[in-house]
Amino acid sequence: MIKKAKKSNSNNSQISTGILVLENKKIFKGIGIGYQGNATGEVCFNTSLTGYQEIISDPSYAGQIINFTFPHIGNVGTNNEDYESDKIWTKGVIFNSEITSPSNYRSFLHLDSWLKKNKIVGITGLDTRSLTNFIRDKGAPKGTISYSKTGKFNISKLTNSTIKWGGLKNLDLAEKVTTSKNYTWKGLKTWKKETGFIKNKKNIFHVVAIDYGIKKNILRYFSDFNCKVTVVSCKTSADKILALKPNGIFLSNGPGDPSATGKYAIKIVRDLINQNLPIFGICLGHQILALTLGGKTKKMKLGHRGANHPVKNLIHDNVEITSQNHGFEVIKENLPKNIQVTHKSLFDNSIEGIKLKNKPVFSVQYHPESNPGPQDSIYLFQEFINNMKKNAKKKRS
Repeated sequence: MIKKAKKSNSNNSQISTGILVLENKKIFKGIGIGYQGNATGEVCFNTSLTGYQEIISDPSYAGQIINFTFPHIGNVGTNNEDYESDKIWTKGVIFNSEITSPSNYRSFLHLDSWLKKNKIVGITGLDTRSLTNFIRDKGAPKGTISYSKTGKFNISKLTNSTIKWGGLKNLDLAEKVTTSKNYTWKGLKTWKKETGFIKNKKNIFHVVAIDYGIKKNILRYFSDFNCKVTVVSCKTSADKILALKPNGIFLSNGPGDPSATGKYAIKIVRDLINQNLPIFGICLGHQILALTLGGKTKKMKLGHRGANHPVKNLIHDNVEITSQNHGFEVIKENLPKNIQVTHKSLFDNSIEGIKLKNKPVFSVQYHPESNPGPQDSIYLFQEFINNMKKNAKKKRS
């Protein structure tokens, strides 16, 4: 089945220069944008209304093609501040409407030019609602996205590339996106309209962040809370981490199958838990923590991606609107008794947060740094800070 491209004012409006081929041979056509070429990955959808640059530059989207459900993507251009990573790992992007000229004082580059610069293949003028409904009903499929100015495509070759790709299950992507060299975060706080980025000059606590695909805004929030952050590769041993003398350990977000990453990550995290240090994990870090404690994970049919996901805080009995990006989940079956479930999704009742009952160790499935998204969950950073304060006081006494 071929979806016709929507009318466009561009010179290429008469031919389809962009195409998406799914693993079941379903085809969507549109107008190509960004980088000319092919890219294969898992096709998912994101329901956020803002923050497309932050979404596309989030390392958690490695191996994925993002279908944006909001039609007006690109109208504020791109800027120098909203990068979540120095390298873009997203495979491709799909938009409903043609990108209009940027209209924002922060913009320095048109989104189309930004996509070209970062070698990201894109399609616009595609029926994103139909594609979203397909994903909702059938689950996130494998797909190949292609852009050619000639409008000529080898459908058979694109289909074969899609079918041959193994998918995200059993795929460790953390080792690909992690830092190649350990570093200390430069201390910039979160961006403010009046001041831009300001450097934090106070370092009350030292946090070691294990990088499974960490976002820059997580590091900025730690600077907001007066923390020095040392970022280490996901395969750094517990002994080397402990040699840095951290006050707490952060397990970052990231892409891929947590079980695959867990083959080396579980031992590292287990050794750190045995040291009774405060530990805070999010997203993939949450899943790694659950696996370390004896839990299990599985791939979700759709995943959660967007900035409007309601989560019930089971401890405080309130609801948080959260920003999320994950395709795997911690499952309830056989969850060890020393784990307390602290948060659950109000969309599907899946586990959104856990804590260890007898140690200062906790994690959430969503993104409390909320870039993009609401700021309902920033308190979790403060809880981690409080755990480090208590632990430091205990050591002194």
